[in-house]
Amino acid sequence: MTLIPFHSETLVSALSKEEVMEHISKKTLEVNFLDKRTELSRKASFNGIVGKNSFRISKVINRSNTFLPLILGEVEETARGSILFLQYKLFPGALFFVVFWSIILLAFAGFFMGLADNFLNGFICLALAVLNYSLAIFFFHRQVKSSREEFHQLINLQMKD
Repeated sequence: MTLIPFHSETLVSALSKEEVMEHISKKTLEVNFLDKRTELSRKASFNGIVGKNSFRISKVINRSNTFLPLILGEVEETARGSILFLQYKLFPGALFFVVFWSIILLAFAGFFMGLADNFLNGFICLALAVLNYSLAIFFFHRQVKSSREEFHQLINLQMKD
């Protein structure tokens, strides 16, 4: 587990680039959450956009989850199949709030310890900043594990077809 909300991996597949992208496209639904007419398909495992060589997807969930990773993938052709380069990141909005609250709590800790000479409140703010960031990292990596399992299952099912 890393100390930043980021994870990357490289997968090798015996399938061609076109086959990999086709299988990912079949299990990915492009959703407009602002349009009430959009219904989630029960066949879809992921939401997002799939292009010719890359994709930007996230796991389909039934309830909101702040720490759900955004999966950015790129597929390259090789002589015997393809290589998938995957990056798991926090969505930009979630990353903003984790960083924002950590900076605010660190600023309060600095104020209390430096200017106000109130070390108890300073240490409380510092502890809350560390707790905030630690919980964000913990929950992010837990969601990465879940998303990775779902994506690997999708890739492994492709190879069995």
